[in-house]
Amino acid sequence: MAHFQLCSLKILQIFSLLLILLYPATVSCDCTCDKEDIQQNKAEALRYKLGAIAAILVAGAIGVSLPLLGTRIPALRPENDIFFMIKAFAAGVILATGFVHILPDAFESLTSPCLKESSPWGKFPFSGFIAMMSAIGTLMIDAFATGYYERQHLSKHKHVNAADEEHAGHVHVHTHATHGHAHGSASPSQELVLPGLIRQRIISQVLEVGIVVHSVVIGISLGASQSPDTIRPLVAALSFHQFFEGMGLGGCISQAQFKSVSVAIMGTFFSLTTPLGIAIGIGISSFYRDNSPTGLIVDGVFNSASAGILIYMALVDLLAADFMNPRLQSNVRLQIGVNLSLLLGTACMSVLAKWA
Repeated sequence: MAHFQLCSLKILQIFSLLLILLYPATVSCDCTCDKEDIQQNKAEALRYKLGAIAAILVAGAIGVSLPLLGTRIPALRPENDIFFMIKAFAAGVILATGFVHILPDAFESLTSPCLKESSPWGKFPFSGFIAMMSAIGTLMIDAFATGYYERQHLSKHKHVNAADEEHAGHVHVHTHATHGHAHGSASPSQELVLPGLIRQRIISQVLEVGIVVHSVVIGISLGASQSPDTIRPLVAALSFHQFFEGMGLGGCISQAQFKSVSVAIMGTFFSLTTPLGIAIGIGISSFYRDNSPTGLIVDGVFNSASAGILIYMALVDLLAADFMNPRLQSNVRLQIGVNLSLLLGTACMSVLAKWA
């Protein structure tokens, strides 16, 4: 028995000695491997980021261009029934972007434990408050801008009508020795933008602002990340994300009937925003930390404001306007198709929330 206890004691001593000897080596090995892995991860992450810039740029450009081809493809013209379904799908995408993608991220950022407990961010639901104020601000801008441009339109219309009446019947007759001829003066009427088009143009411009803010924020987040495992699924998810958002914005731009130069500028600006955000994120990745208090607050505030804009635009300016349209309400088959398209759009974008 004494011999057994002595052997057990020796075994325990040997085991303890091995632990003492191996533990520092294990710690040292882990640290060395971590440093090497970090360098490898940074190089691999940079390759994925450069690939993401190209993929997202192409996806966004294709998405925003498809609805704009309505002038060349008869089936995609705004007067056709299928355009209502495409627009409902795009509105569902934008609505899901606001509710499922952006707003939860904003709540997560502004309620993060990385923020100091003494700060006010964790003591008040700022995400919902900022989103609400952003939606109200969008409503005010929408209403004031529409009213301003419609008053301008009416003023120009009255001016043109007065000029037309003044010049009506004003004919210069020149008599010559051999013949006579008359010249009717040209009407000063100029092409005026209809009130409906004014409304569509404001909608498309405000919608682009909301999408652009969100696109830059997610681009910076991706560009600043150093984990290939995080970036890899985001490349595909954000490509689809930009494609669907581009379809929604492109549909609004096509209805607004901007001039070709304006259409090209708006489409290009949308396509470049996320790649530009990724490039900014790559540039600041050496010192930017998305879990720092400043980073969390900036992300949370911008995401909340963007969510409020997109939710308002999707519900009020895109869905409500079309769902209350007499043409839609008088056609049951079209109503069913539009509702299914809306649900499909929200479903597609909600599924992407698993990865992006």
